[in-house]
Order: sequence, then C-alpha cells, then structure tokens
Amino acid sequence: MIKSLPERLKTHRSSLAGLPFVIAGIAMITYLLYTQYLYRPTREVLLAGLLINVLIGTGLSLIYTDVIHSSYIPVDGAASEPFDQWKSQWKRNQKVLLITGGVLLAMALFNFNSMLTGYRYYYSNYSMGYMLIATVVIQFALCQYLCVRFYHGRLHEVVDKASQISRQRLKEAVELEKKSLEKAARSEQLKVDLISNVSHDLKTPLTSMVGYLELLKKEQLSPAARDYADVISDKAEKLKTMIESLFSLAKASSGNISLTIESVELNMLIQQLFADMDDKIRSSGLEMVVSLTEEDTHFKTDNLHMYRICQNLLENALKYSAKGTRVFIKTYIKQTPSARKLCLEMTNTAGYHMDFGKDDIVERFARGDKARTTDGNGLGLAIVSTYTGALGGAFDIKIDCDQFKASLEFQTDKNDLASGCGTEAQDVL
Repeated sequence: MIKSLPERLKTHRSSLAGLPFVIAGIAMITYLLYTQYLYRPTREVLLAGLLINVLIGTGLSLIYTDVIHSSYIPVDGAASEPFDQWKSQWKRNQKVLLITGGVLLAMALFNFNSMLTGYRYYYSNYSMGYMLIATVVIQFALCQYLCVRFYHGRLHEVVDKASQISRQRLKEAVELEKKSLEKAARSEQLKVDLISNVSHDLKTPLTSMVGYLELLKKEQLSPAARDYADVISDKAEKLKTMIESLFSLAKASSGNISLTIESVELNMLIQQLFADMDDKIRSSGLEMVVSLTEEDTHFKTDNLHMYRICQNLLENALKYSAKGTRVFIKTYIKQTPSARKLCLEMTNTAGYHMDFGKDDIVERFARGDKARTTDGNGLGLAIVSTYTGALGGAFDIKIDCDQFKASLEFQTDKNDLASGCGTEAQDVL
C-alpha cells in the first residue's frame, strides 16, 4: 500500500495541482459569506466573483478531468454491444454531475432566499447572492463541457473499435464462407469424378453383356428362354442409356464438355425430333399441339446437345403426361430492349400430383412421380438444365396445379438470321 502511494500521487498529479486553486476559491467564498453583513459595492463583489470562478474553474478542470479519466472503464473490444457500455458510463457520470450541481444550486438559492427574507433589514445589496448562483451555474457548465468532450472522444474510440471488430468478423465470415464453398466445390467434384469413373467402368462390361445377349438371341432357344433374353436385353439397353446419360451429365457438370458451335434452325430441329420419335409419340396416346413461329429461328449453338435437350423435354412429357391429354409445343421470339431471344415451351398435363419445385426436380435422380409408376431415371431434366447452362441459355419450370411447363430461352443476334447464317464450328472446353 505504501509502495503504491508514490505511483498514485504521480497518476493523480493533475488533481493535486488543481486542489490549491479550488481551496483558494472556496476560501474566498467562505470569507465573503462570513463578512456578507458588511456592505460591499457591486463592483467589488463582481471582481471577487470573477477571481473565484477563475480559481475554482482552473482547479475543477484539472481535478474533474482526472476523475472522469480514472473512473472511466475502457470498453471491452470483444463485447457484443460496446456502445451500450459507453452509454451506461455516460449516464452514470451525468447523474452524478446533475445531483452535485443540483445540491450546490439549491444551497446558493437558499442563501439568496435568506438574504431576501431573514436578513433583509441588514442588506441593501444582493450582488453576493447573485454571484454565488452564477458561480454554481458557470462551474456546472464547465464540468458539463469537460464531460461531453471526454465522452465524445471515447465515443470515437468505441466506434473505431466496433468498426474494427465488424471488419474482423466480416473478414472471418468471408474466409469461412470461402472455405465452405471450396469444400462444397471439392465435394461436388469428387461426386462428379466418382460418377464419371463408375459410369466408365460399367460401360465396358455392359457393352460386352449386350453383345453376348445379341449372340444368344441368334441361337435356337425355347420360347420361354427367348422371352427371358428379350427382357434382359431390353433392361440392359435401358441401363446402358442411363449410364451414358449419367456419364454425359457428369462431364457437363464438371465443365469438361466439348461444344461445336454452329448455326442451328430450331423449328427444323423440332420437326426432325418429331420424325425420329414418331413411333413413341403414336404409342403414347397423347395429342401433340405444335405451334412453330414463322419468324427465323436460327441461332448459334451445339446441334447435338441442343437435340438432346429437346429430346429429353419431349420424352419427359411422354412419360409423365396423363393419358389422353394434349402436349403443347411452341416456339416464339421474345423481343426485349436489350436482346432478341428465341424461346421454346413444352406444356403437358401431369398424370400425378406434383409437389416439388424447380430446384428439386432438376437435381440428379430426382423424380416428380414419387410412386415411380412410370419409366425414368431422374436424369432427363438434370441434363436439360446442365446442357442449357453450358450453351448459354436459360431453363425454367412453371407448375400450375397439374400443368407442367418447361421453357428454354436462347439469345440471338442479327448474324444468326437465315440471310447470313453460314456454319461456324468451334470447340469449347
């Protein structure tokens, strides 16, 4: 305790320096109060009051500044609400200041009231009472100014700390999000690589199985054995198709897809697709309502991948439409202020309850028919979405009760029009 006394005196040296000034000012006030029954001219009282305020003001500036510095608790930089900590200290200091100022002002007013009432026969000059009230008000204003200046400076520190903490937390959040995205990307790439490798490894033995099945069917088989061979061959072909689709989707998802960009006429591609799938369309029992725009539908794309997109959309409609309903196929041009877009829509009436959204149905192996009463492997729309994105188009799905609408949009320009549509091929990786 004794060892720390010099350190304490050194720490509070400003208070020690200001104490004599305050004592001198209070001594002058005490002397004036003690001799106030003597008549003093107003000029003399005002000069004394000026000196008193200078002395007390100088002393209070040194002492009060030291007091608020010592009583202030630095705001914790790790606190969740640093401003609340600062505000609570500010209110506490203001409360002490107001109580002290109020008590001193009450004493000055009491003295002045005494001069007016109890001792009115002894006084003919009330300047002493006015001087005391003015002194209390001036010193309170000085302390208030010192308090505001100090806490205003601390507020800047609080704001700087809060900003620094916010920047640090934002940086940490960005880093965490970056790591999460990188981890998700690696995980997705591992999935794609796994699917690609498994698909590739399955294709070779499956191709051999299909070949041996074809050789087996050429042999003399009993009717039952031939039926079994036909069923196995049919299932093997479906499995081969699914593996090829999965392999293509994995390549497209990884960005390792080769595109040959050339001028393609969408209406002609749709007509070719209908010719190729004529048997499936006739056996489906569905009515096709085709509305192809008379405007030029040339645009730059990859013909094989665009054909696969349209094929998957049509096969999806054939598989999942209610029996005896109509499928609407429509092409049109959508002109916007910034671009000319070529659009394709396929709308069908689903034969099951659709309780899914666009993001759900375009996932790999996702099927709208949860009961799996129809053929399908859940890759068709996933391939459409991935291929469309790779070709620079937009794929959208809208569901209204039992109406399922799939739409494609591709941007075109004047160079794509039939009047100047030379074939331009390039490989894009």
